[in-house]
Amino acid sequence: MGKTVKWSWTSALVGAASATAAAALVMAKPRDPTFHLIAINLTSFKFSFPVIDADLILTVHVTNPNIAPIHYSSTAMSIFYDGSHLGSARIDAGSQAAKSCQVLRLPARLDGLELAHHASRFLADVARRQMMLDATVDIEGAAKVLWWNHKFKVHVDSHVVVDPVYLDVIDQENKADLKLLLA
Repeated sequence: MGKTVKWSWTSALVGAASATAAAALVMAKPRDPTFHLIAINLTSFKFSFPVIDADLILTVHVTNPNIAPIHYSSTAMSIFYDGSHLGSARIDAGSQAAKSCQVLRLPARLDGLELAHHASRFLADVARRQMMLDATVDIEGAAKVLWWNHKFKVHVDSHVVVDPVYLDVIDQENKADLKLLLA
């Protein structure tokens, strides 16, 4: 009981440095970005007999929760209806700051001929005012941490329910899977 403890500044500094390093590692762990479809706007129809293709603008809210800014290359998002490829949306190359949100406007085209193959299902969806679409995209890029570029790939799967009459987004589920590439 009568022992005295000798205080050591070296031990205190080593402990503080270890706690700081552990906190930095926890904060620096890469997290999946989030994607949220905000709106779908019809911009034009392209008539190619006997069907009509539709041009749309998809407005998507993207959040980068990581402590590093990212740069990504251009790619295309595939849009599916009833298991068939219905169209695609173009994602231009760009960048996003660390811990930030950004709104992207993606031009998309839907194939009227492919939709015509699913005419009975589409008309039933119009009557119900609920159309289920799936989308998938792979985005590749690099995150700059200090002076190193760390390459990554994000795979996003989306399941969206829209009103086919007014093009309102009714419900959605988006899953992003971030993978760091070592090479």
